This record gives sequence, structure tokens and C-alpha cells, in this order.
Amino acid sequence: MLRGFPLLLRPPVSAPERCQLFRRICKSKMSGMPKPICLKFISLEDGEFTTKNTSSGFKFRLVSYNILAQVYVKSSYFPHTPSSCLKWKARSQAILMELKNLSADFLCIQELDEYNSFYKSNMENLGYSSIYIQRTGQKKDGCGILYRPSSAELVLKEEIHYNDLVNGIDYGNVSTEIESNGMLDIDRKEEASGKDSMKENSHGDHGDPSDPRVRLKRDCVGLLAAFKLRDASNHLIIVANTHIYWDPDWADVKLAQVKYLLTRVSQFKEVVSNKFCSIPSVIVAGDFNSTPGDEVYKYLLGANSDSEAPAIQLCSLYATNGGEPPFTNCTPDFTGTLDYIFLSDAGYLKPVSLLEVPGPESADIIGGLPNHYHPSDHLPIGADFVVLGSSNSSIVPKLHDVEDGLVKFKIEEDKKDQNN
Repeated sequence: MLRGFPLLLRPPVSAPERCQLFRRICKSKMSGMPKPICLKFISLEDGEFTTKNTSSGFKFRLVSYNILAQVYVKSSYFPHTPSSCLKWKARSQAILMELKNLSADFLCIQELDEYNSFYKSNMENLGYSSIYIQRTGQKKDGCGILYRPSSAELVLKEEIHYNDLVNGIDYGNVSTEIESNGMLDIDRKEEASGKDSMKENSHGDHGDPSDPRVRLKRDCVGLLAAFKLRDASNHLIIVANTHIYWDPDWADVKLAQVKYLLTRVSQFKEVVSNKFCSIPSVIVAGDFNSTPGDEVYKYLLGANSDSEAPAIQLCSLYATNGGEPPFTNCTPDFTGTLDYIFLSDAGYLKPVSLLEVPGPESADIIGGLPNHYHPSDHLPIGADFVVLGSSNSSIVPKLHDVEDGLVKFKIEEDKKDQNN
């Protein structure tokens, strides 16, 4: 059942357009092969991040997408989906076609499995390099950042393992802190989807979930990567990609993970700044398994008055430009927004277009995902950005300026010697 939707980025579909789309869907169903829709990027007339001139500047596109790992694809988990859309041969080609059609310079992918056997080489054929981290334990999926070397150079990377939270537990007060926040609810949500339950049961979790050592060990991961853009100023950007724990009843675990994420992002930003003498722009993307307005979402935006301030200040790309999508995950059991792109930028990047997200009246999502037009149960989100300048010149002089200064200093010293 679809929930209420606060905003539609796509205008209502007219009757003729709907009929035409239904005919295309029926034709696709008869063919038995998924045929992804080419999603559009909609121009933003007035971006709210900066007022600087954008008449010239390096442009790049970033997309975040949970592609639904094949290891979680079971007909019992997606009974609403045509069986032909769940088979790996069809899905893999549909996802590959969709990634190609998105034409992104950076792809932040969650639930990425079959990386070495399929995606790595096929995306290389499309002009992408990539970095990848697999989830710990026996999990088969992970997170990947795919990028075009023609658009950016990878200069530094770090992995995030949220299981590391176990090593930092203060066992003297952690249980009291969790209970005082009213978050310790160890009962699983009965309506949780089979796919998400399978994510937990695939490696047979054992132990008392009230024990923080068990509770925080969720095998979730993330990636941090610093890139030097191929623009005239060699502007640096940090791209973070993550997949936060899924269970809606374990908000304390999610909150602990995003706090750790932002701490790591802040530390990584400092390392990059010191190493390259430049302040990078920061983009944090992923599947946060949290809906707008909940505790995790509010913390990410620094809007949670009951919690400490986040290590780095972020703003939501979509929320700042009209509102979050009506949904990014769409199944009969749950429909809502779980995927986000957050920015922390000092005015050097400006979003100039957003990836259009279907609304509840769009015929291509009726009945739930995946289907013949969308190979995942999630929808991609993304944006085009323009670089307005670089932080390099603001904190470090150019080499020739340094050389000129040294020459002038030497001349002045010689004059002093001659006068003496």
C-alpha cells in the first residue's frame, strides 16, 4: 500500500501518456525481458546552495543507487514481480543498461554483489574504474564507487566497517544510555520484508541483541574516496557511499552508525585538506534506511536537539531543492524515501539539475518494484553539479607566486648587503 506523498517531482501523467506507457509495459511483459526507462535530469532554475555565477565551470554528474543484490532476489520476497524480472541474466543486463543510460561521472552503488564476476569488467568496458568493499561476515554484497577516470582522479580512499563500533563501546554506560533514549526494542518488526530479514538470517546471527557487542555487529560498510576533478583548478571532492542497517526497530544502531560515518568523513576531510593543501567539497550518498523526519535523518541534518552536534554539517540535496522524493523504495509492503544525497560545501559546487523521481501516479511503478521498467526495488537519485571555483587559491599560493616572492626577497636582501 502506498503511503502519503509530500511532493511530486514528476507532474501528473495525462490520460494519453498513461495509456501509451501502459501499452509499452504490456509489450515489455509480452517480451519477457526488462527494459529500463531512461530517467531524466530536470534543470534547477534557482539553486539554493550558492549565488555565484555558473556561466562557466566544470560539470559532473553523481548518482546514488541501491541496485538490489541478486543474493536477496527470491520470488517469495517479491511475489508481485514477474518471474522474468528476477532472473539474474535479465536483471544483470537491465541494471547494466540503466547504469549506462544514467551517464554519471560518479556512481555510488549499494547492494553491489557479483562485483568481480560481472560488474567490474562490464563497467570498465563502459569507461569506469571502481573501488569496492564487501560486507563482513558471510554477506555477499557491499558498496562500490564507480567513476570515470576522464572526469576525476582517485587520490585517496578509506573503508568504513561499522563493526568497528564494537571496539569503542563504553560498557559501563552504553546500556543505560540506550535505555534512557528509549531505543532498546529488540523485537523485530513483523512486517519487515522477507528480503531484509534474509539479510540478517543469511549468516545466522546469534547472541543476546541487548548486548551491545551483538547489537552493533551488523556487518554494514561504507567507502570514503577523495577525487581530484579534471577541471582547470583541480578541485577536490570527497565522495562517501554507505548502506546503513535496515531494521526499523533498531534506531539506536542506525544512529550509532551515522554518527560514526560523519566522524570518519570529518577526519577524512581533514586528512585530505592537509595532504593536498585544499579544502574539499563533500558529498555523502547512500541508502540510509531512514525516512525523512526520523531521528537518523534529523541527526544527519543537525536538527536533532536531543543529540550532540554532528561532526560535519550537511544539507540534503533534494530537500534543499524542492523536497525529498515521494519515495525511493517501492514495494507492496513498504513505500517511502530511504536514499539520500547530502552535501557539505563552502560554495564551490552548485547543483544545476536533479534526477527525476517517479511519483505514485507513474504507471511504471504501479504494483511495486522490481518490474519490467525498474530492475531494483529502489530508484536511483542524483544530480548534475558545476564547479564554481577551487579552494586551492584561498589557502595556498600558486607555485609561481611563491617563486616570485622568493626572488623579490633575495633582491631586497642583496640591496641591504650592498648598502652595508
